[in-house]
Amino acid sequence: MDAFTRFTNQTQGRDRLFRTTQYTCMLLRYLLEPRAGKEKVVMKLKKLESSVSTGRKWFRLGNVVHAIQATQQSIHATDLVPRLCLTLANLNRVVYFICDTILWVKSVGLASGINKEKWRMRAARHYYYFLLLSLVRDLYEIFLQMEQVANDRAKKEKSPFQNPLGHSVADEKTEWLQSFLLLLFRSLKRHPPLLLDMVKNVGDILNPLNQLGIYKSNPGVIGLGGLVSSVAGIIIVAYPQMRLKTH
Repeated sequence: MDAFTRFTNQTQGRDRLFRTTQYTCMLLRYLLEPRAGKEKVVMKLKKLESSVSTGRKWFRLGNVVHAIQATQQSIHATDLVPRLCLTLANLNRVVYFICDTILWVKSVGLASGINKEKWRMRAARHYYYFLLLSLVRDLYEIFLQMEQVANDRAKKEKSPFQNPLGHSVADEKTEWLQSFLLLLFRSLKRHPPLLLDMVKNVGDILNPLNQLGIYKSNPGVIGLGGLVSSVAGIIIVAYPQMRLKTH
């Protein structure tokens, strides 16, 4: 109970819970829409999803400050690739939150003359850039982990690997794929924060891909991706040691 209280006392924690509810409603609505006699349930889910989405905007109002602080921190990363990826990613995140705030101002009627569709597409574009750069950083970290696991494995082996005679090219390709997948599995198992960060970013990127028309998805796929990403985000907020560190 104490852990849950600490979690809900955090703005990020409450946002993750609201986000999980939002995407759960989206997924359930998609699954129930084709079924007859579920119109009232679908309408209630749609209203709840809209209400939760509106409530989340209040939690995100101060996020631009956190994004600026994250940008300042990423500049001091020792490794060039993460420093470049995270700095550019966080800059796009700052612009995304600015666009999101402008959309919120429009939605509550504080300002008129704002082109909602134009700013929505701008927000989606910068959110997409943020996630894309974050995924590039994840792939780089995965490469480093795979390289380390391969080196550790090579040290344990007494003799270099030799291909037995009589193997076909197809066999060699199959063995290479199996070795690669096994190495990838061991690398991610060895570094759970990296796995969580990648899962979160992959789940999140489906929405801007759909909004920008790069890769169209149905609400069910977007809802599932958002739900998986939200659960990963809850784990990261609840257990800070699961957050991917910047070197």
